[in-house]
Amino acid sequence: MSDQLHTEASVSRPPAVPSPAPPSAPAEIPSAIAPAALPPWLDLAAPAFWRLPDPQRAAAFRHLRSLPAPVHFVERPAGPLRRERGFHALVRHADVLAASRNPQVFRSAPGVTTPEPARWVRLLFGDSMVNLDDPRHAQLRRIVARAFTPRLIARVEEDIRATAARIVDRVIAERPADFVPAVAAQLPFQVICAMMGIPEEHRPLILRQIDQASEHTGVHRPLRERIRLPGQGLRALARLQRLVARLGCERRRHPTEDLISALVGADLDGRGLTGRELGAFFSLLLVAGVETTRNALAHGLHLLSTHPEQRALLLAEPERRLDGAVDEILRHATPIIQFRRTLAADHQLGGAQLARGDQVLLCYAAANRDESVFPDPDAFDITRDPNPQLAFGGGGPHFCLGAHLARQEMKALYRELFSRLPDIRSTAAPEIVPSNFDHRVRSLAFTFTPPAVGG
Repeated sequence: MSDQLHTEASVSRPPAVPSPAPPSAPAEIPSAIAPAALPPWLDLAAPAFWRLPDPQRAAAFRHLRSLPAPVHFVERPAGPLRRERGFHALVRHADVLAASRNPQVFRSAPGVTTPEPARWVRLLFGDSMVNLDDPRHAQLRRIVARAFTPRLIARVEEDIRATAARIVDRVIAERPADFVPAVAAQLPFQVICAMMGIPEEHRPLILRQIDQASEHTGVHRPLRERIRLPGQGLRALARLQRLVARLGCERRRHPTEDLISALVGADLDGRGLTGRELGAFFSLLLVAGVETTRNALAHGLHLLSTHPEQRALLLAEPERRLDGAVDEILRHATPIIQFRRTLAADHQLGGAQLARGDQVLLCYAAANRDESVFPDPDAFDITRDPNPQLAFGGGGPHFCLGAHLARQEMKALYRELFSRLPDIRSTAAPEIVPSNFDHRVRSLAFTFTPPAVGG
């Protein structure tokens, strides 16, 4: 965390512009409402809920936290291709923490996303680490953790700084209009490719596959699109995994000083990652590591653009304020909105009795606005201390392996941007993809004053 912060530092709040209510929505959310009869603006299973503006979703979560039984059951209506039952939504910080830190009861298998991965998809592509439980999860995590040697980490941190500088050089030279593809997506993608040892000639193809693989994650689609198999996203995922499997075979024969070599050559529990495990890890690292950091970077620029007092604090003391700014951006934006867990045993949580086989939704976006933990939670305040934000999860064995990498990338890019282009800012609200999984930014218009020639 950053140094001790001044208590007199100003807190900037978003302008009080009311969001338009959805059709037929009441002027105010009622104080009590039957769980089985939730309207779309309170129904977390309804696609309409995830199309609401962020302030309205935050208000809905605030209402659910205020109910006598804040562990809230959400019905899922029957429908074509729908196998899932209803789920319990955990919207309080304490409940998300408790579930995250009790993996014996709150299991990740068979999947943490909604809907869960189909069995044939898991057999074909392998299980991602996020969908595994111990002991297999612990074994894979130890292999990955062992591969991140101090030497590799030092080289990656140096590469982050150099890549951030090259991106800003290119921005100054080319004057792009959209911050997302030109800046926010470039840093995490280039850093991860360099860390894995992906040759330059493969990277444009890989970036296209990432976009295709993640394009519809958490996004409601018509039935005719959902039944097209294997689908654009799965084909992209297959291409990614085939490429990394080939590289893994090559690095077994001719290892170099990169992460792929370390993963396939790791000697822990008598083995390294298999080709399929390497492919699943690579897909997770690229899709999760690139997408989440990209979205956080874009949200961060817009938050600092629309909260000038906070921006001024950061620019006045960047090294003192960067850690706090990154944590507050992650809390406010919450790049991953939710994961789910499946109960392995009957369990009581937050006053609710949960049964074996029930599903719970860990609502990170709601927990990060819990007023019992974060005073004035809708305010954007880079001096917030403490800031126990849950953007990387609630602890336990599935705490994000890439948390340190994401923080370093965000700090390096903001340091480079604001030192060389101090007036860089967004010029419109970000275009948000209505996903129930991640807080995805499709585009963000931005501008800046180029530095003087020779400056």
